[in-house]
Amino acid sequence: MQHSSTVQGHLVMDLVLSHELSLRILADVAYEAGDPFAVRFTFHLPGSAPVTWFFARDLLLDGISGPAGEGDVRIHPVGEELSEVRVVLRSPDGDAVLRASSAPLIAFLARTDRLVPVGQELTGRELDAKLADILRGRENAG
Repeated sequence: MQHSSTVQGHLVMDLVLSHELSLRILADVAYEAGDPFAVRFTFHLPGSAPVTWFFARDLLLDGISGPAGEGDVRIHPVGEELSEVRVVLRSPDGDAVLRASSAPLIAFLARTDRLVPVGQELTGRELDAKLADILRGRENAG
C-alpha cells in the first residue's frame, strides 16, 4: 500500500471586515511532503476567484501559541484559552484579517507532522532519494 504524500483539509474562517462585521469563508489547506516547509491555503471568497497563499508550517505552529511572523503574514492567538487564531495578510491590495478556531488548525498540523515530522523536513525518504540519485550519477560517471 502506498502512503499518501499529501495532507488536505478544510477550515472555516471569518474574514473580518470591521469590528461588527465578518464574513464566513472556507479555506482549503494542503501540505505536500515534496514541499515540507510550506502549507498552502486557498481562500474561497464569495464572488471572486479563489486566492492562494503559502505559509511556512513553522509560522503556523508558532502562531497558535504566541505572536509569530513579520512582513506579509502575521499570526497570533486570540483569547486567554488560545482557542482562536488571528491571521493578518498584507498585500499591495490591502490587508485582510482572518480568524479561525485553533482546534481544526492544530488537528491539520498534527496530520502534517505524521507525514513529515517537524524538524525532519530534510531527512527521510526525500533525502534518501536525493542521495541515491547523486550516487547513481557518480556510478554512471565513473
